Parts: sequence; C-alpha cells; structure tokens
Amino acid sequence: MGKPTGFLEYERVVSKAEAPKSRIAHFNEFHEHLPMDKQRLQGARCMECGVPFCQAGMMICGMASGCPLHNLVPEWNDLVYTGNWREAYNRLKKTNNFPEFTSRVCPALCEAACTCGLNGDPVSTKENEYAIIENAYEQGYAKANPPKVRTGKKVAIIGSGPAGLAAADQLNKRGHFVTVYERHDRVGGLLMYGIPNMKLEKRIIERKVKIMEEEGVTFVTNTDVGKDIKAAKLLAEYDRVILACGASNPREIQAPGRDAKGIYFAVDFLSRNTKSLLDSDFKDGNYVNTKGKNVIIIGGGDTGNDCVGTVIRHGCKSVTQIEMMPKAPDERAENNPWPEWPKVCKTDYGQEEAIAVFGHDPRIYESTVKEFIKDKNGNLKGVKIVQLAWEKDEKTGRMNWKEVAGSEKVLEAEIVLIAAGFLGSQKYVTDAFRVDINQRTNVATAPGGYKTNVENVFTAGDMHRGQSLVVWAIREGREAARAVGESLMGYTNMVIQ
Repeated sequence: MGKPTGFLEYERVVSKAEAPKSRIAHFNEFHEHLPMDKQRLQGARCMECGVPFCQAGMMICGMASGCPLHNLVPEWNDLVYTGNWREAYNRLKKTNNFPEFTSRVCPALCEAACTCGLNGDPVSTKENEYAIIENAYEQGYAKANPPKVRTGKKVAIIGSGPAGLAAADQLNKRGHFVTVYERHDRVGGLLMYGIPNMKLEKRIIERKVKIMEEEGVTFVTNTDVGKDIKAAKLLAEYDRVILACGASNPREIQAPGRDAKGIYFAVDFLSRNTKSLLDSDFKDGNYVNTKGKNVIIIGGGDTGNDCVGTVIRHGCKSVTQIEMMPKAPDERAENNPWPEWPKVCKTDYGQEEAIAVFGHDPRIYESTVKEFIKDKNGNLKGVKIVQLAWEKDEKTGRMNWKEVAGSEKVLEAEIVLIAAGFLGSQKYVTDAFRVDINQRTNVATAPGGYKTNVENVFTAGDMHRGQSLVVWAIREGREAARAVGESLMGYTNMVIQ
C-alpha cells in the first residue's frame, strides 16, 4: 500500500492552522489544507505493514485502537498516492457514511494505531480522508444517488445526530422510506449544536442533509417526540422506530451556591452560541456573551476545550479550565505502548488560543469546586476550588482522591460553564417508549444488539452506548440499520465491515 519506501522518503506534512490571534476573530474553520499533489505524497507514506492496526477498531485495555468503522485505510491511502481519487472515494464510502464530518472532528484513532507511528510519525490519514471527500464534492461525484427500488417499509428515526443520520442513510439506500424527527430547528443534533462552527462549519452538515433529502430521506424538525408527538402514534404509523436521541443529560456539579446566576451547562452554552451565530450573526443577543467576563470551565475534555475557544472569541477577560485528573504525560508511558490509544497530554486549539492571548495554559489539574460564591444579588462572583491528591486503593486497585488540607483558593468568576460529561438518555423519551434502561440510564439491549425490550423499537448511538465519539455513533447507526433491515426483510445485504 502506498509507496513501499514512501515512509522513509517523505516526512509527515499536515494542514497549516491560522495563527491563534488571527483565527479568534471569527467562528470559521481555520486550516489551510495541502494541494492535491502534496496530499498524494502523504498517501505514499502508507507502508505495507502486513497488519493494518489503523482499521482494526478493536478494544485494547479498555480503549479503542484503530478506526471503529473499520475504514479501508491502506486501500484508499494507496489510491490517493496513485491519484485514483474517485475510486478512493468509493472505498471510503463503503464504510463511512460521513467522511466530511469525521475528517474534521474525529480524533483520528486510525493515526494513533498507525504502524508508522511506532517509530516515527503516523500517516496523515485524517487529512487524506478530508482530501478524498472534498475532492468528491468538487468533482461532482458525491452527488445524490436515490435508490431505484422501494420496499414499501417505513422507519422512523428519533434524533438527527450522527447515529440517526447514519441509520437513515443506510436504510434509505436499502429502499425503505425513512423519516427523521429532530426536536431542534436544524438537522444534525450534536453535529449542529454541540460542536462549534470553527471545528465543523454548519454548511458542511447542510450540504450532506440536502443530498440525503434528494435521495428520499424526510426530515421533520421542531418536533420533540415524547412531547409534541406521542410514541404510540409513531409505533402505529411506522414499521420500525430507532431511538437515537443521544446522551443528553449533563452531569451536575453539586456545591454550595449552585443556584448563583451565571452558571450554565456547556452544552446549553455552545448550542445557544451556534444558534445565535447561524440565525443572526449574534445580532439577536440570544446567547451567553462572555465579553469582558472572568470565565471558569469545569471539565478538561473536548467540550471544555470548545468552551475555551468560544469564550475567547467573545473577548473574555480571563478563562480557567478546572480538571480533576492529573496532567497526562507529554509522551507515552511505558505501560501505554503502541498500538494502545496514547494517553498523553493534548493541547487543543482552544488551549493554544488561551496561551496566545493570556500567556499561559488555562488548565488547572487535580482540582475541584468547593463552592460557588454569590454577591448580595445572587450573581456569581467567584469559585472556591481545592487541590486534590490521588491515591491507589491497595485492595481494589482503584485511584481515589482526597482534598489537600489548606489548598483552598478563590478564583474570580462571573461565568461558570459545566463541561463535566453526560449521564445518559433523557427520561421523558425512554418513558414515552417504555424501553428498559441500564444502570447508566442508557437504553438496554442484548449484548451486541440494538433491539430494545419493546417490539419494533431499536436504539443506537450515545443513547445506547453512552457519551462517545462521532465515529462510534456512525458505527452504531450503521449496525442498528442492519438489525432493522434484517427484522423487516428477514435478511440483509447491508455491508458492515
């Protein structure tokens, strides 16, 4: 695959990002991608490694190694190198319904498992994927391709995030009539309102949704199933229903003063920000404006980083990110060997921007909130935090934390954004369909299955597996579609690699 000696001849080269102080002036994507001739050389770096861990998608020590979609990475890397862009697109689309999304927001599990990365720099697979799909749109062969035969079967999908969209795409291609219900005013779920515009411009989602509509998928927005429309009505009208509503219960932070004005869940903050941007370029004022404010973000993950990038674009006075866990090492530890996912410290775009603007990394590690401090009018004015010490329990092997005596300090803050993760599916939806849930409040199914305890009701995505990556949601949607297709027809010819 690629050029046998390509990984020795060519260095890894990736797109250039706009300088932090320049890109914070807008909410657009900010990478300048390689021209096609130079991207082809990146495809040449894919070595004939024998065992392509990049496409394995298996769990090693509780972490995914390689692509969960089992993308045929060596094949389309080779086709990029040889300039067979259309065939590269065909191979990519066999396993991935939405490379236009994953090539922008996926953390590239494929690259972390690349054999080249064992003793050097991995192949730039994510950017090869970007080049393949964007070239396909430019050349016109990523256009709509409606099914030629319809089965007459009707499927309702609740939720238009990546899992719901993947299931809809697969089932529609098989010839079933598919209707996707979305409670918000725009299609895309997490992709539309959970991920900021600078990571995934919303025209990219709208471009793909338009194609799906041309192929026959029906989208119904501003309809909250379980509230605006009864579950019984859908079960009567459709042959099958797929619940793909996400894990949208944000994790709460219980501390004195939690009722202070100025505390928001990160998902609400980001959603309102994107909606206001799209509706009016912020002219409507229907967002949480952090201009001139001291902002504290609770949570050190991707969502927390997205909040950092967003508040900096607003023009915040300061931003601090609180993280309970210790700082990860800068390089792989000996007990975290390739091809495991590398547990190393990642400085993402938001943190890069904070360093450029404020001169330091915004993250404070091994700390937690003790109290939200209010003024006499109930407005947030500060946050008391305390340092944590982690110790291993010799009996259970688990790491437990305790507060460090005398380490409390107060940080000035008018805005707090809680980005501490999610706890599972929303109760009004699961109650409406009377589906069983597990201890994590995810919809329960048999191991490896997608059918719920309710006849003709299936589930997929974060609602099924818990909060996860877009690439996992796409895989879940594809597999749920296969299960639904088989239940409808008695067999299935949907390909799930």
